[in-house]
Amino acid sequence: SAKNYGRAVYECLRGGLDFTKDDENVNSQPFMRWRDRFLFVAEALFKSQAETGEIKGHYLNATAGTCEEMLKRAVFARELGAPIVMHDYLTGGFTANT
Repeated sequence: SAKNYGRAVYECLRGGLDFTKDDENVNSQPFMRWRDRFLFVAEALFKSQAETGEIKGHYLNATAGTCEEMLKRAVFARELGAPIVMHDYLTGGFTANT
């Protein structure tokens, strides 16, 4: 679930990692929708920063089937204050990249 994923991100960042990232194939599966994942990861990111006093980062995968959907996801990530957004060229496919 997105909640469990966010918890794992928090544990990694709180435990000493500076950055974590979504897998290239993590997009928006039925068991973990992208918006929920973004919300729980943002919470984990800011909580770990507050507790450690260190700058942390997470690569949120905004890859989607269309440019419009990727931009929608990237804008949402920015609104959450996420410092990094990633896009996987191969997973997104050529139609989303042209």
